[in-house]
Amino acid sequence: MIVIKLVSGMKISDIYKEKKKTLSFEIFPPKKDSDLKNIDETLSVLCELKPDFISVTFGAGGSLNNSRTVEIAKKIKNDYGVEPVVHLTCLNYDKAQIDEFAKVLESEGIENVLALRGDRVPDITPKEDFRYSSDLISYMKKDHDFCYLGACYPECHPESNGMVDEMRHLKTKVDAGAEILLSQLFFDNELYFKFNENCKIAGLNVPVVPGIMPVINASQIKRMVSLCGASFPVKFRKIIDRYEDNKQALFDAGMSYALSQIIDLLVRDIEGIHLYTMNNPAVARRICEGIRNIV
Repeated sequence: MIVIKLVSGMKISDIYKEKKKTLSFEIFPPKKDSDLKNIDETLSVLCELKPDFISVTFGAGGSLNNSRTVEIAKKIKNDYGVEPVVHLTCLNYDKAQIDEFAKVLESEGIENVLALRGDRVPDITPKEDFRYSSDLISYMKKDHDFCYLGACYPECHPESNGMVDEMRHLKTKVDAGAEILLSQLFFDNELYFKFNENCKIAGLNVPVVPGIMPVINASQIKRMVSLCGASFPVKFRKIIDRYEDNKQALFDAGMSYALSQIIDLLVRDIEGIHLYTMNNPAVARRICEGIRNIV
């Protein structure tokens, strides 16, 4: 492994100002501390592909002080020379906890935060300090000079009352200080294009970056879709129905479908692609090989 020490970092908002199109990845921390050492193999491949940044998810209801998210973000930044984005949920934390976590990020030179409300967790009573991610951004911006990213849902958040309500909440999030919006997964590009147009009409003058998740595991993707409410286009459903019991065939067909989505997005002049890798470096490598002459 080649170790690269960063002298200083870069805010993700500056990357979008400098580059016409970006490529970024999302990974998640392993559930066990003992598996942290295995993340290097994944990061080594991902960082060889030269992403503009890598976001690291945050476990719901976990301890802020012992977050594996920070350990992996430090590794991405200091060992591989790639900018990390730390996911941060707020529903189950109070202001004092958020302040303490922000100071940890600052001490490690981490400058980018994806602010999220977070999912409601059974048997955990939410705190009362933050109801929405926009509350988190507004609060943190007072004392912490991070670049704040936000999430968006091309098919509306599961708790939304419709697209008008969705745009209202997104406007509040952007007004609070979100400088980039990363989208939830979707499988129908036309839904994203319509959503992106709605964002422009609503005056959201920030990058709205599509999130793509290749289909490589039928049960996994069905679970994810049930959680976020993404719709199944007919041609996508046919892939699942035909190949769900053939692991390699599903991998090939799923990667081809994702590549067709990404190429269609890139030729329509979107700002970039955020790839949900599911910690599978083979997924990222296949995608990058398929678009190496396009981005």
